[in-house]
Amino acid sequence: MNRKVLLIEPNYKNKFPPIGLMKMATYFRLRGDNVVFFKGELKAFLLDWLTQLCIEKFNSIDDTIKWKLKGDKIKQYIQTGKKEIIADLRINDSEYSIFLTPWIEQYHKEFRSGKLSSDSKFDFIGVTTLFTFYWDITIRTIEFAKKLVKDIDRLQVGGVLASIQPQEIYDETGIMPHCGTLHTKGDIDPDNPYIIDELPLDYSILDEIDYVYPDNNAYFSYTTRGCIRKCAFCAVHTIEPHYVDYIPLKERIEQTRRLYGEQQNLLLMDNNVMASSKFQEIIQDIKKCGFAKGGKYIETNQYDLAIRNLRIHLNDRAYTRKAFRLLQELNDMKRFSEDERTEIYAIRDKYGLLSLDTCTRDALLQSYHFFAPFFQKRYSNIKGKQRFIDFNQGVDARLFTEDIVSALSGIAIRPLRIAFDDIKTTDSYVKAVEMSINHGLKDFSNYLLYNFHDKPEDLYTRLRINVDLCEKYNVNIYSFPMKYHPIRGDHSHDRYYIGEHWNRKYIRAVQAVLNATKGKIGVGVSFFEKAFGRTVDEYMELLIMPETFIIYRFFFEEIGYTDEWRKSIKSLSKKEKKELYPIIYRNEFNNIEELTNNPKYLRILEYYKNYRYEIINPESELYRMKQEYDNKSKNWYS
Repeated sequence: MNRKVLLIEPNYKNKFPPIGLMKMATYFRLRGDNVVFFKGELKAFLLDWLTQLCIEKFNSIDDTIKWKLKGDKIKQYIQTGKKEIIADLRINDSEYSIFLTPWIEQYHKEFRSGKLSSDSKFDFIGVTTLFTFYWDITIRTIEFAKKLVKDIDRLQVGGVLASIQPQEIYDETGIMPHCGTLHTKGDIDPDNPYIIDELPLDYSILDEIDYVYPDNNAYFSYTTRGCIRKCAFCAVHTIEPHYVDYIPLKERIEQTRRLYGEQQNLLLMDNNVMASSKFQEIIQDIKKCGFAKGGKYIETNQYDLAIRNLRIHLNDRAYTRKAFRLLQELNDMKRFSEDERTEIYAIRDKYGLLSLDTCTRDALLQSYHFFAPFFQKRYSNIKGKQRFIDFNQGVDARLFTEDIVSALSGIAIRPLRIAFDDIKTTDSYVKAVEMSINHGLKDFSNYLLYNFHDKPEDLYTRLRINVDLCEKYNVNIYSFPMKYHPIRGDHSHDRYYIGEHWNRKYIRAVQAVLNATKGKIGVGVSFFEKAFGRTVDEYMELLIMPETFIIYRFFFEEIGYTDEWRKSIKSLSKKEKKELYPIIYRNEFNNIEELTNNPKYLRILEYYKNYRYEIINPESELYRMKQEYDNKSKNWYS
């Protein structure tokens, strides 16, 4: 078929690579298609794509000139249209220059106008989607994709948002998304003999982009699908409506290992693995894949892997970029002498490997024997690293049994994520943690949903339970409070949604604390109590405290401002609190004079208004005091 296929992930920040697109990439490669993956600035992609097409067109007209080595100049002209760049390109050196110039002019016009000719467009485009609050960037990406596809019916939108809100996407873009997974033969193409959702992942596409996923050195997979629960805050029962209690793991891991090299960790995306009647078989599969307790990882020679995959044309675009990046890293490694680094640089220069725009597959293959010894040295004497497995979506505390926990203790699980989304599950949660500790597990983590139907006090209580468990049993439990966003309805595209028992000030206060703790709450009673308060009452006071007093906690306490604010708050009667607190809850303090004419309230609201700007203004007295405080603090700890 040899179709041109583009797979796009919108340019939002996320931890995990797009598993659905990785499976689709495998499918299209099995069909013999040319697959391109992109995540980043859309205009930048268009420029890169038209540059690639121009180089290919030039090569087809005159292959006696190495146009790829002029790739940076070709890109500059397509972007700017400056005539002096044409002279630098020396197109007139070709006896076919009369045919070349119109093509580069056409690609320049296509870039400037955004209107692509049919030859520049893709035969199929797949766009993945994620959270509902990424609505705007997702819609922009779909609209961009519409301009790049030959046939609008061959633009497929899928993923989480697409499955939850297909009609909304259709109303906005005219594209009806695919809902759920690609689990049927005939998906995408009528003659498709594969079940795409069961195909191995194409890890090579991750090397086509500059974006680096935080969790990228791992096998990503499923051993089950769906969930037996139907939690109101969760989309799983919409995307994966039927629970599948066993998906074989070993063969998919082996395929990944053979094609893309060894990965350090195993990240399983199961939504409720413990509900499986074949849980013990799943554990055995995990062990066979090298993730028994104590399993070790030795990194594959990434350069040899890249060159091998270039030789077999697995993904020339990806492995050209990867080999180039590895050569850059090699040149900067201090384990090589200055003479060796000079030699590496000279060889790169000779073969045009100093710039990605001039780096070619042929040059990489021709220069391999020069660089191979350096990479053998780079990967020699590597010590094995500890491997870990992570059921990343969390496990269900209500399903814990002694047999299940015993099985978990035999694999390299770290951390064990136990869901604790609702204060009502406290007994089951504590029992699950204690049962796991009795079987030797010491590292735990969980996401704590808040801003749903919970009350603010519930979040503190759950955090406190974890801290107390850490203290009691000398274990590690890292809590990650996660703010709830609706997945359906009027507020589903609103990142600033406020739950029924919450308000804007409370949300900002929690986020201010989490910014200071980098989003997680770990072990240490004193640390927790300073961050969230020693009691629920102190925590509730913290939630209404001026934001700058939270962010610069020790400074404002040191200069006495926090105590002044606290005294002002405590001086309020119940009636006054009932009048003032709703104003504070709105968390809008730019024009406090418009909020109330009560002098007492205005004096208190001044704490919320002035200091936010003064503390970062070098001309203010508060800024000077903060600098003195910071210098004094450095001396205390030096």
